[in-house]
Amino acid sequence: MRFHDAFVWSVGDVADECLGGALCLFDPELHDGPARIEAPDERAARIEVARQVCASCPTLDGCLVYALTACPVSGVWAGHTAEELADLAAAESSSLGEVA
Repeated sequence: MRFHDAFVWSVGDVADECLGGALCLFDPELHDGPARIEAPDERAARIEVARQVCASCPTLDGCLVYALTACPVSGVWAGHTAEELADLAAAESSSLGEVA
């Protein structure tokens, strides 16, 4: 098991590491989700607003690189959900294998 598989990353965990000035730091719950269970429509609306915040964030590129490396299991990172990031990482890994 890799370290990041056993740890649920939140935007606050990496604030000092790579996201100084990130817009998500002003409202981490928007990107990480609430502590309670969300209704599907609430979750979809929250994710859409988080994507809009990410789109104008000055750390968008660094956040994406970090998220593809850290493989978070929840939240919105660089405008992508954890599930979307896993798909991107898998596609990137697959395309790298084809080049070799």
